[in-house]
Amino acid sequence: MQGFGDRLRERARLLGMSDAEVARRVGLGERRYAHYVADTREPDLATLVRISRTLDVTPNELLGVADVREEPEERERLVSELLSVIRSLSDDGLRIAIKQSAVLMDFHRTDSVTE
Repeated sequence: MQGFGDRLRERARLLGMSDAEVARRVGLGERRYAHYVADTREPDLATLVRISRTLDVTPNELLGVADVREEPEERERLVSELLSVIRSLSDDGLRIAIKQSAVLMDFHRTDSVTE
């Protein structure tokens, strides 16, 4: 039977993230997050919610109360990873990401017109 830490590590692996990357995106120190992965400590509710958002799963899935979704398709995995990054940005960082995304969309629109 999979424990909480196993579910954390497995979900991060499916999203292509290391434990250190998850900890950074959640706003935790690597040592603190390592305790959760090792099942030596449990996060408080607010931390559990932040971890869940970062890993794009529900708290129930991480706690083993509900089935964790199967391995995501490539596009779904990429979208989940992007959402995880977006959620960890400050408001200023989010504004910059929106502007960069608009430039990227314009580039692809222009590129597809010339082909």
